[in-house]
Amino acid sequence: MRRSSIALVVVLLAGCAPKYADDAMVQTVHRLRPSVVLLTMTLPPERRGGAPDDGFATAFVIASGAWGSDLLTAQHAIDGAWNFHAIVGNRAKAAVRVIAANAELDIALLRTPRANMPVVPLGSSAHLDEQVGREVVLLGYPVPDDFQDSNLTLATSLAEGHLSSVRNDQLELMLPVVPGESGAPVFLVDTGEIIGVANSRFDDERSIGFALPIDAAKRFLHKVDRIHGF
Repeated sequence: MRRSSIALVVVLLAGCAPKYADDAMVQTVHRLRPSVVLLTMTLPPERRGGAPDDGFATAFVIASGAWGSDLLTAQHAIDGAWNFHAIVGNRAKAAVRVIAANAELDIALLRTPRANMPVVPLGSSAHLDEQVGREVVLLGYPVPDDFQDSNLTLATSLAEGHLSSVRNDQLELMLPVVPGESGAPVFLVDTGEIIGVANSRFDDERSIGFALPIDAAKRFLHKVDRIHGF
């Protein structure tokens, strides 16, 4: 091969190489972020006779079309609440209603009339016990009221960690699940596939979070949302 040809190949390969080592994660986050929404709601007062409280959670779009969009979130985050809205693209407010919920699984399906929203790719959690150590990311809205009180712009936040273990139908994650992030999608960095729905953390060791495996969520959806392909 001539030197000029070799030089051309080297230039082309260099042009195809990733600019940064974490390009795959950046691209995955960029692709999934439009499907993640902030849920706002009204919660009953903590004390009898008190005023209702504002509540927050994260949800993500699993199906969408001209009819509207379906969202998944954690059931405990919306339990007893009313006046639901989804903040789409961190700006637009859309009405939301609860379609179905399962307290045992801690999962809930909600629906908004907002049409043709980007949908996340649901993966599989069938063999994750063989993949402990894989890099995972959570996209959600941690303590959005604290950010708001600090005059900081509303935006999704990223938490990166690893799959630590699979325990009793729960994914143990080496990353915290902060209040407001309940219902957030947990996905694999390399594929962008959703493998779980964030739901809790330990009180005494807050660096350990948990998520419902996505296959359990899909079985729930098969019962309550088959019309949209589950």
